[in-house]
Amino acid sequence: MAQPSHFVIVGGGTAGWLAAFIIQDSARRMKLDAKISVVESSRIRTVGVGEATTAAFRVFLQHFKIDEFEFFRETEATFKLGIRHQDWRRKGYTYYGPIDDPHQVVAPPPGAPSDYLNVYAVSAGKKVQDMHLFGPLLERRKAPYARKADGSLLRLGPFHHAFHFDQSLVGQFLKRKSRGVEIVDAVVEGVERDGQTGDIRALKLDSGELLAADFFIDATGFRKRLIVQELQAPWISYARELPVNRALPFWLDIKEGDEINNYTLAWAQENGWMWQIPTQTRYGCGYVYSDEFTTPEQAKREVERAIGREIEVRDDIRFTIGRLEKAWIGNCIAVGLSSSFLEPLESTSIHGTIVQMMLFAGHYLKEPGTMTQVERDDYNRRVGRQVDDFRTFVNTHYVTERDDTPFWRNVRAERLHPETKERLARWRQEMPRTEHFPNYLAGLPHIETQLHYPVLDGLGLLDPAVAKAEMARDPKLRAFAKKTHDALVKEYKQAATQAMGHAEFLEAVREMG
Repeated sequence: MAQPSHFVIVGGGTAGWLAAFIIQDSARRMKLDAKISVVESSRIRTVGVGEATTAAFRVFLQHFKIDEFEFFRETEATFKLGIRHQDWRRKGYTYYGPIDDPHQVVAPPPGAPSDYLNVYAVSAGKKVQDMHLFGPLLERRKAPYARKADGSLLRLGPFHHAFHFDQSLVGQFLKRKSRGVEIVDAVVEGVERDGQTGDIRALKLDSGELLAADFFIDATGFRKRLIVQELQAPWISYARELPVNRALPFWLDIKEGDEINNYTLAWAQENGWMWQIPTQTRYGCGYVYSDEFTTPEQAKREVERAIGREIEVRDDIRFTIGRLEKAWIGNCIAVGLSSSFLEPLESTSIHGTIVQMMLFAGHYLKEPGTMTQVERDDYNRRVGRQVDDFRTFVNTHYVTERDDTPFWRNVRAERLHPETKERLARWRQEMPRTEHFPNYLAGLPHIETQLHYPVLDGLGLLDPAVAKAEMARDPKLRAFAKKTHDALVKEYKQAATQAMGHAEFLEAVREMG
């Protein structure tokens, strides 16, 4: 009797367990006889510094029928309805990037171009964020839920939200929810490779045992234990256009009775920017900065001046921003931080893991010996383009009015990628459209205008005159867009008055347990 194909995932954090869930589910649907193992060591401690997702994570939970309220309780998760960008455009200026898309709830007139509501908002000088349900909820730190008369919870709107959480708790939670996955408590010390193909045949474990398998997923984070240490995968650096290269993480406790942010705070500083990600008991924080312009000691003092209190630095994280030239080599594929790393400005890491594993499982997963080099090349091209798009989107955040420090003057003058310049030049002539972002991920979520408009609008990079000219071409569409926009703004402001406070919602969910 033939043995099942053995897939081994090295690294059990969030990325590793997401990969295990998705590969196992797809193998089951395909009736592929597969065994899944996860190698993780109980001796390697994970420090939770706070992680943020996109709405793709909620889709993942729903697909696997994981109760969302249980997830809130077990992982100290909170809502992420968007990002609060503070002091980016200029000091003292704040804008929000809500993650819901109002175009989902209103059927456009026949022939209407995509993003017509965004174009109308810019043409009328209105903040794009105001026609989003999550816009007023972000400003008031509310949950997308209200209480019914009987005390039960009523969800407001059809939009997917995202989460903040302690990633170490999420890895443990997904591990408990897994079924039929073998867990190997060990550290990988080396590999055995095929002398002809170079494929990995087995892992050498610190127990002295060999773990043979047919396919390997490297989810070892910055260590890149298999894909780089063993297979020497080349790295493409983004350091030229994304200048930060170091992080100073710390925690801030949430006092009982305090309201809890429902957003990721991205707060621009003198030499980079600070994140604050809420869990239910504390904010996971960090200052992502460039050590070309400041030292760790100066960075710490800068943070303390900004927040008005002393901090205890939890680590000194140095990183290289960029991606693998090839995330799939032979019979090994890298996911999560093993595959790429961008500063955590737009929650691209977990999103990328989910999308990349769905792409792999949906289009390339089969008996390992039958996977071809053509398929590997195709996967690498698609995934490389995804991360390049992430890079360009993050790079766009640095097109600001700030010139108050050497860091910001350097970013403005020298750090813009040619693709960033090309897109902004195009959008000075015409408004951004969904079709400006070709879908290279076979229908899976990719960076497009839904996320771009609040950022471009917030940074002042869209020209109202261009938007007015486009709206003037179709007076009927303009009238429809105005009526729809005004109705959404009114409806969502009213909904925000009914919504529960974020902390109140989380307390209600805890009481359900």
